[in-house]
Amino acid sequence: MKAVVCTSYGSPNYLEVQERPLPSLTANEVLVEIHASTVTKADTMMRQAQPFISRFFLGFFKPKHDVMGTGFAGTIIAKGPQVKDLKLGDQIFGESGLSFGANAEYVKLAEDQVLAQLPKGVSFAEAATISDGPLTSYNFLTRLHTLKADEHILINGASGSLGTAAVQLAKLQGATITAVCSPKNAELVRSLGADYVIDYHTTDFTKTGKTYDVIYDTIGNRSFRDCKRVLSPQGVYLTPVLRFEILIAMLGSSIGSGKKAKFDATGLLPAEELRPMLQKLSQLLAADQLKVIVDRTYPMVETPAARAYVDRGHKRGIVIINVR
Repeated sequence: MKAVVCTSYGSPNYLEVQERPLPSLTANEVLVEIHASTVTKADTMMRQAQPFISRFFLGFFKPKHDVMGTGFAGTIIAKGPQVKDLKLGDQIFGESGLSFGANAEYVKLAEDQVLAQLPKGVSFAEAATISDGPLTSYNFLTRLHTLKADEHILINGASGSLGTAAVQLAKLQGATITAVCSPKNAELVRSLGADYVIDYHTTDFTKTGKTYDVIYDTIGNRSFRDCKRVLSPQGVYLTPVLRFEILIAMLGSSIGSGKKAKFDATGLLPAEELRPMLQKLSQLLAADQLKVIVDRTYPMVETPAARAYVDRGHKRGIVIINVR
């Protein structure tokens, strides 16, 4: 099979499309023929081994699992004898987690990993995106912080994969939404439910004097220290981007009441917690209550170019790899 292999930590220049043998299955695993997979900012950070501490579980000198990609959608073509609920021919989607391997023609997964049946009427490309931005934002706005209808949330990086999902989820929860993005994406985020839009080129949202109950910094380029001045007295700063500063902020703000800083690594949550979230998002997508925003689609042989594009940090929604 063809697979996108990371030969060393660093730039997309270290990615190669190589021939690899088909994965061999254990008793509780399925083999999925992949139709579509994703290229994400989280993949970029792992490819670059950032932050440095990630090397302790990704591989210290080079990737332990060198086939890239986590989000996927495809068809089951083989299964182990102990697989009970999944059948040959089932169309599924999900998240391969720290074993990676989704930017390939085939991937193997245990039946109890983060998997779900493809909803009726939803394409492979649409389903492959759910385990990136939508799953992370759902976790942040329902589990890490339960967003309420009377809250005002600011979403920094509102036009990216996490941001476009967060705008829609926040609107479903009845919150008032301020979206921070570039002018070219203002109409997009308004169409998804944003009540107000801030152009980050001209306006620093931390200096406007306007306060928010929740600040969801999807891109991690504003610190808790910056944002505290525009959080309400019991406000919460959320970010999925791990930096040393956020760890210190979480420790300091955990004492007593008042403004809080929170980080979470959604992909490291147990599968039994992530599967119900994936199912809920699947239902929203099938009911047309959640829209997938696809920026660009690449064939698998052009995955290095796709990752270089994502690295530039200006994608709109998500980038898809068409495998089939």
